[in-house]
Amino acid sequence: MTQGITGNPVVLKNTLLRRQKLAVLLHSSEPNVFITTHQQPENTENNVNHRHSNASSSSPVLSSNSSPINQMPSPYSKSPWTLLHDHDDGSIHSTALIGSLIREEGHIYSLASSGDLLYTGSDSKNIRVWKNLMEFSGFKSSSGLVKAIVVSGDRIFTGHQDGKIRVWKYSDKTKKPYKRIGNLPTKKDYIKSSINPNNYIEVRRRRNVPWIKHYDAVACLSLDEEQGLLYSGSWDRSLKVWRISDSKCLESVNAHEDAINSVVVGFGGLVFTGSADGTVKVWRRELTGQITKHVLVYTLLDQESAVTSVVVNASETTVYAGSSDGLVNFWEREKQTLSHGGVLRGHKLAVLCLATAGNLLLSGSADNSICVWRREGDGIHDCLSVLNGHTGPVKCLAVQDPSEDDDEKDEEWIVYSGSLDNSVNLWRVSGLPATCHH
Repeated sequence: MTQGITGNPVVLKNTLLRRQKLAVLLHSSEPNVFITTHQQPENTENNVNHRHSNASSSSPVLSSNSSPINQMPSPYSKSPWTLLHDHDDGSIHSTALIGSLIREEGHIYSLASSGDLLYTGSDSKNIRVWKNLMEFSGFKSSSGLVKAIVVSGDRIFTGHQDGKIRVWKYSDKTKKPYKRIGNLPTKKDYIKSSINPNNYIEVRRRRNVPWIKHYDAVACLSLDEEQGLLYSGSWDRSLKVWRISDSKCLESVNAHEDAINSVVVGFGGLVFTGSADGTVKVWRRELTGQITKHVLVYTLLDQESAVTSVVVNASETTVYAGSSDGLVNFWEREKQTLSHGGVLRGHKLAVLCLATAGNLLLSGSADNSICVWRREGDGIHDCLSVLNGHTGPVKCLAVQDPSEDDDEKDEEWIVYSGSLDNSVNLWRVSGLPATCHH
C-alpha cells in the first residue's frame, strides 16, 4: 500500500518580509521553499513504494519504519540508537533501515561522515559526534543553529544561522577532544578589514559591512582539499573563498540574486552553486593579471523554482541539482561542456538534499522520503528503492566512507539521513540493480 502524500511546493517571492515569515514557519529552514510536514502512518513495515525516472523504471525495494523513543540516555554509557536490523543478518545486498536515533534537541539540519565518525548538527546549537553508534563526544556553539558541517583532517568547520563559520580542532590528548579555535574570518582579520572604509560593501539600505564576513545564514560549505580551500555559500547571496592554512578570506563573489543554498567543489577545477533564485552556476578559479579569482563560466539552469541542493559525482563527471518543485536535473560532461542529461521525477514535494555513493544518487525530500537512483552507463537512471523511515522532511544526507578492505563497496553503502522530525536514520543501501524489471 502506497502512502498518500499531498501538497505542492510553493516558491516564495524574493522579499525579506516573506523570507522572515517562512523562517519562523520552518524554524529557520531554507528560504523560498514552502515545506509541509505530513504525519505518516507509523506501521510501514511492509509498505512498497514504486517511483520512476523519466527515462527508466525498476522494481522497488521494501522499506521499513522506526518507532520513536523519547528517553534521553546518559551520554557515553548506553547507545541511544534503536537498532532495527542486524547489519550482518545474513541478507545479501538488501536495502533496509538499520537503526534510528531520536534526540530531544530539535530538528537535524546537517550531517557529516568522516572515517568511523558521524557529526550531527541541529537547531539546539549542538554538534554531536558518534562512533560505532555510541556518543563519542560533542561540542556546542554559543549561537546559531548548525546548517553545515565539513571535516578536514583534525579540523571541523561549521556554518551557522547567525552568519558565522566556526572552526573546531580535534585532539585525543584532552578530556574534551573538541575545542573551538576560532571563527572565519579571524578576529584579527576582521578588525584589520574594518579599519579601511574601502573594505565595506552595502548589504542593505544604509547598512555597510566588511566584505570578508557573511551577514546572513551560512547555508553550505564545501572543501577543495587539493587546493587547501574552503567555500562558503550564504543567504546573503555571496560565495566566499577561504584559505584553510591561515583562515584568510581570499575572495567574496556576488554570485546570485537570492540566497545560496548549495555549493560544491566539482571536477576539472569547477565549483557549482545553487540558489533560491532558480539558477545553478558554474565557476572556475583563474589567474587574472596578478590576482586569482573565480569567474562565471556559464549558468546550467535558470528556472522559477528554487534550487535547494547541488551535488557532484566526480567519477561519473555528472552534476545533479534538486529543486523546490520536487525535480532533480542532471548534466553530464561531454568533452569541454556540460550537457543536460534529463530530469529525475521521484518526489511529490521539494527536494531538500542530495548525496552520491558510487554510481548511486540519493535524494531526500519534504515528502519525508529518500529515493535511491542508480546511474547506468548510458546516463539512464533507475529508481532502485524509496526509503521511508521519517515522519518529517529529510533535510540532510551523509554517506559513510567505505572501508579499504571492502571488495563490494560499490554495491553496498551505509547512509545517514537527518530530518526535521528530530531523528537520524541509519540505512544499508544496496547499489545492485533490481532483479526484475517491468
